[in-house]
Amino acid sequence: MIQRYFIELSFKGTAYHGWQVQPNALSVQQTIEEALSILLKEKVRLTGAGRTDTGVHASYFVAHFSSSSELLNTPGGTTMKLNHMLPNDIAILSIFPVKENFHSRFNALSRTYKYYISRRKNPFRQETSYHISADIDTGAMNRAAKELFNYCDFSSFCRTNTNVKTNICKIISAEWHEEKDMLVFTIRADRFLRNMVRAIVGTMLNIGYGRNSVDEFREIIESKDRRRAGTSAPAQGLFLTEIEYPCEVFSQKSV
Repeated sequence: MIQRYFIELSFKGTAYHGWQVQPNALSVQQTIEEALSILLKEKVRLTGAGRTDTGVHASYFVAHFSSSSELLNTPGGTTMKLNHMLPNDIAILSIFPVKENFHSRFNALSRTYKYYISRRKNPFRQETSYHISADIDTGAMNRAAKELFNYCDFSSFCRTNTNVKTNICKIISAEWHEEKDMLVFTIRADRFLRNMVRAIVGTMLNIGYGRNSVDEFREIIESKDRRRAGTSAPAQGLFLTEIEYPCEVFSQKSV
């Protein structure tokens, strides 16, 4: 009997060209699929909750797959064995059965990203944050963040030629805050466009540096022109941290 499963995981994206399988480049999806196929002794194809760019990390990510393997009768044991097979920069958190019509991407209600900026040089955060030493106006950046709630078309922050049907997104929350020597931007939305968060962060940094005003930020959004926005912030500071699903998705998850 074929059963659908959700797999919860986390990964450090430094060594990978994003989540999704692509030719001639190592991806997180490919790495897990190869290990899971060996373990279950059948071809496994994962469908992720979304894409991540090269070098972007995920402290929480979800994918689904279908399998008839009897090994998955004890998903906890499969999780442990799979973790032993995978490199240290990928961790499987859990594997659990779900209804056949549950989809890791289409059933997601919202996604949350955090962008980490190190205000002090830290050798342990070189691959997981963006280091800046200049003074920056976080108050102006937070005023710009509030402007995001007034719009739904974010073409100005979208990578071109991505073949998406719409650039409409609903921003649920967006805020800059301090965490010790880190400056963190947290943004939650129903969906994100490719490169969207990094483009928003890069544009807001220009505001923090005094190169652009909040009024100009509004004009950039309204222009729907990616050329008007700032340079995308480096990938290493970006983390996917949460994906929200309806409660019933987790009804069969073991505690």
